[in-house]
Amino acid sequence: MPPGLECDSRLFFLLKNCVEGEFSISSSAVKPTIKKKLSILVSNDDGIDAPGIYALVQELKKIGTVTVVAPDKQQSAVGHAITMNFPLRAKEFKKDGVFFGYAVEGTPADSVKLAVKALLKEKPDLLVSGVNHGANTAISIIYSGTVSAATEGTILGIPSIAVSLTTYGPPDFRYAAKFARKLALLVAKKGLPEGTLLNVNVPALPEQEIRGVLITRQGRAIWNDAFDIRRDPANKEYYWLTGALEDSDEGLEFDQSAVRSNYVSVTPIHYDLTDYSLLEVMDRWGFRKLK
Repeated sequence: MPPGLECDSRLFFLLKNCVEGEFSISSSAVKPTIKKKLSILVSNDDGIDAPGIYALVQELKKIGTVTVVAPDKQQSAVGHAITMNFPLRAKEFKKDGVFFGYAVEGTPADSVKLAVKALLKEKPDLLVSGVNHGANTAISIIYSGTVSAATEGTILGIPSIAVSLTTYGPPDFRYAAKFARKLALLVAKKGLPEGTLLNVNVPALPEQEIRGVLITRQGRAIWNDAFDIRRDPANKEYYWLTGALEDSDEGLEFDQSAVRSNYVSVTPIHYDLTDYSLLEVMDRWGFRKLK
């Protein structure tokens, strides 16, 4: 466990109580006493014109002032890439003739970084990324632009949440957006440990079919990648990434398993990738002799 993350066990306890009713997110008891209206930054990786971000914004407007800064086009699976050798441009984006937010010619991490460092007058109270069209569980967390937007918010000292709807078919984002609003209120009241964000995956089911909320760990499922060899109209060969998710996790403590069993999965994750359990072992390998 990284130094300073002793509070993560307390975070698990807090979220567990949330699930079991002590801090039920459906209860009015969790609504914070806010001295000023919450300032919420919203981003995603599906693009600013995606229906998921629109549904999310409509819900979050019920609890605060929302600013949208998101990629101007689809940016799925770009991970935490940032733009360094090209100019970044942000343009006002209107939806149905009304200002909706800023469309950034860059990645999700670019969008969050630009929002906090250039576009906003003050750091927001919360950041919510999503609602993504598709799951971000297990190894997909590494590739996800949705999670990376929330990770960038965490790096910048903002309590951050990533929210995904676990379907690639026709989506209904309403419940996922509603859940995001309730969880945002809880996070606004309780806060998150430094360096920790919440990764949320919501089953693509009607609300009445959701069995509950589970606090989970990142699953161990990985993609078995393959490449189709195809030819373009000029008869030039190219490759198209395909594959299937190989999931052997069965316990409900894993995000993918929880979603598969019709539970909302909430996973606290951290951007510190150090393998602390190996540090002491490696110290006995004799690295100092390699100089």
